[in-house]
Amino acid sequence: MTDKAKRQSLARQGMLHPRPEDVTDPLFGANDFFDPYDVIQVKYEMLRQVRVDDQPISQSAKAFGFSRPSFYQAQAAFQQNGLPGLVPQKRGPHSGHKLTTEVMEFLNQAQEQEPSLRTDQLVQMVKEKFGVTVHARSIERQFVRQKKR
Repeated sequence: MTDKAKRQSLARQGMLHPRPEDVTDPLFGANDFFDPYDVIQVKYEMLRQVRVDDQPISQSAKAFGFSRPSFYQAQAAFQQNGLPGLVPQKRGPHSGHKLTTEVMEFLNQAQEQEPSLRTDQLVQMVKEKFGVTVHARSIERQFVRQKKR
């Protein structure tokens, strides 16, 4: 696999180090086995260096392109879940958190009763009934998700 293909694969899987240029540890410059773009490998080596080589946390975090708080987060995740704990988690809501089951049932009923309703009208209806401001695109995406099921 070429370096470019590997980086694309890492990016698709959410495992591309956000700042590979900040990885200054000599291991990552001396041997092509160590890849500064592979965030899992970088985090693991950072944790190993502190635990096994007794390096100071602040020094190791900096050498691997992380902050002290990021080190502690990685350490806790690794202690709790092992290597899979080092896989970055997506930030923010993972679904339409305002579009609860109750709201979607309301929207589906409204669409059934009046198929000609536009999305902007549905947004207004949700605001009036539930007091929640929802983006029109969120409603459209949720309808698409429902159709896929």
